Amino acid sequence: QVQLVESGGGLVQAGGSLRLSCAASGRTFSSYSMGWFRQAPGKEREFVAGLSRSGGSTRYADSVKGRFTISRDNANNTVYLQMNSLKPEDTAVYYCAAAYSSGSRVVITTLGQYNSWGQGTQVTVSS
Repeated sequence: QVQLVESGGGLVQAGGSLRLSCAASGRTFSSYSMGWFRQAPGKEREFVAGLSRSGGSTRYADSVKGRFTISRDNANNTVYLQMNSLKPEDTAVYYCAAAYSSGSRVVITTLGQYNSWGQGTQVTVSS
């Protein structure tokens, strides 16, 4: 497993942008498919974006398509979530997650397939 630490959350006005970072420990970061999830108060944790080991394949929730971009830097063991045109409904705790993957192009979107999680970072979007 890898250890994950998120950063970059905060308070932003609607229409603004934030960039979340997730730093991973370990020497096998490039063996993991990575994902971002979020959980709003009173709601279940939901998939936001996913990225293959190579970074060449991505998937997004419909609610964030065209506004969020997931990327990774395997040399620095970091995955990012660039969030633009933020809306109040994007307010949530955002979690980084890792899933060991044997396929370089596999993107995992199912919460239960991820076995390493960060502690979460709060994103609040004011109207």
